[in-house]
Amino acid sequence: MLSEFLPFLAPLALIGASVIAFRGPAMRPSLILRIIEGTTLIALAVALLSSINLITEGSTTSGLIGFWGMGISARLDAVSAVMLLLVSFVGWVVVRYSATYMDGEPQQGPFTGWLCATLAAVMVLVIAGSLLQLVLAWIATSLFLHKLLLHYPDRVAAQSAAHKKWITARMGDAALLVAVVLLLVQYGTGDIAEILAAARMGEGQAGAGWIAAALAVAAILKSAQFPMHGWLTEVMETPTPVSALLHAGVINAGGFLLIRFADVMLLAPGVMAVLVMIGGFTALFGGLVMLTQSAVKTSLAWSTVAQMGFMILQCGLALFPLALLHIVAHSLYKAHAFLASGMAVDSVAAIRRPGPVAIPNGLAVARAFLIALVIYGVVAFLFGITGKSPQAIALGAILIFGVAYLLAQGLADAAPRVLTQRTAAFSVAAAVGYFALQDGAEWMMYGTLPATPAPGPLEWALIVLTLFSFGLVAVAQAMFPLWAYHPAAAGMRVHLSNGLYANAVFDKLLRGPVISSPGIPFADRHEALKGKLVVLNTWVRQEMNHPLPDRLKLSVSEADEFNVKEGKATNGLGISIVIIVLGMVGVPMLLLSLLG
Repeated sequence: MLSEFLPFLAPLALIGASVIAFRGPAMRPSLILRIIEGTTLIALAVALLSSINLITEGSTTSGLIGFWGMGISARLDAVSAVMLLLVSFVGWVVVRYSATYMDGEPQQGPFTGWLCATLAAVMVLVIAGSLLQLVLAWIATSLFLHKLLLHYPDRVAAQSAAHKKWITARMGDAALLVAVVLLLVQYGTGDIAEILAAARMGEGQAGAGWIAAALAVAAILKSAQFPMHGWLTEVMETPTPVSALLHAGVINAGGFLLIRFADVMLLAPGVMAVLVMIGGFTALFGGLVMLTQSAVKTSLAWSTVAQMGFMILQCGLALFPLALLHIVAHSLYKAHAFLASGMAVDSVAAIRRPGPVAIPNGLAVARAFLIALVIYGVVAFLFGITGKSPQAIALGAILIFGVAYLLAQGLADAAPRVLTQRTAAFSVAAAVGYFALQDGAEWMMYGTLPATPAPGPLEWALIVLTLFSFGLVAVAQAMFPLWAYHPAAAGMRVHLSNGLYANAVFDKLLRGPVISSPGIPFADRHEALKGKLVVLNTWVRQEMNHPLPDRLKLSVSEADEFNVKEGKATNGLGISIVIIVLGMVGVPMLLLSLLG
């Protein structure tokens, strides 16, 4: 039936828009931009019609366009329909926004062309019904994105970010190619629906470990997981629409890959455990670094690193419907955050500050966590907790840690009553929203994605470790104002603000940017980068020895004595840092060795 090929009309519309943009004027192509916005609306309409077709006719895979069992086909199910809607909607918003944002740029036309080409490649990826189509769209997405990252080719930082992304993407492409070859050998078909059906029946367990490992590596590299996250935090040299575009199925394509092959991933619990550890560490690492960033867009980039880590963590816990829900929610929120980042400073400056800042003490933090757990328990009981998997309950508990942080602000002594009331209301709303959205996601994906299996000993150990690590960081974050000006905290802030220098190690291994561009000798780029590194090194040294303000000039002993009088155990800061590091790095290895 022709309706089976309906999803292809969305990427075809964007491909046409891309061709129009490239053939039009480079600067201020006003008429062409209106036509391109119209084509993005056509793509959005196609996504809506495809969703309606899914509801009326059920999941389908179109006929194969190709030969020898290799070619392209459209897979329309709940996962692809949701992703197609997400990509087309965010794409329309980004294209519309960029028409104004890039106005007056000498290369606005080609920029819009590469923008549409990237969106088209992502759409082909999410509706892929065959392995060949999946690989080609996966590679095309990164190649088109590379053009956008180098929109300002003369900028050394842009060249560095693009080069790191290029290296990381090619490694991810190689991992996906290995996975595809193994899938073809193991299942004897390139049809994704047939592979998933066979895996759900338990077939292919002999080579499932290698297949799942290759898919996991591809997803980790695509979604900027530690330690290959550096390029994502440096994309600020590109226009803001590119940062928003990343959340239209580009940076979260790794999560989509794991969700698409969820049935295969469940055959390799060891690989799933590794995803939990890598995703959990990246989430905590990115979240801590984000708190130390002063630039709005850089902070948002680190937040994306943390959120992608949490997405990988959800996939590792086999919570695939919740991982898809996370992709949708995070994409919508973060795309808006990037597009509105220009107004962020003005908005914060306009906020009225009628009184002192509410700083919770240890008792307020303890009360907040207790109240948050009670709220969670009551809401879980009302929604029915008996049918929930332990993994989903643990994930909800992590959400409650964030709720406890909100409550702690409202329970501080200096907090006005209205703040306490608002934080309590937001906390209840967050708990209700989590369970409602979880039930909705599981209902929508029923039959498409596999159910979460019962956890074994290794899974239980990882669940406990995850709760311990996130809980410890949540407590440390809630009590941060109590020891923020301790000398040890000041030193840790410098190291965290530089991402614990993981990106610097990556730079060292790559020996700086090597992307060639006309008119800019490599020696000049090398000297420019060397100068920036010297400035960075000088700043770090000065920051480590920077004097505190007069009101905070206390020696370490005086600070300890003051905090002891106030009941604030600043001496525990070093112990907390050691526990966090051991919990996120050392304990997983110990558990694996014991359980192995």
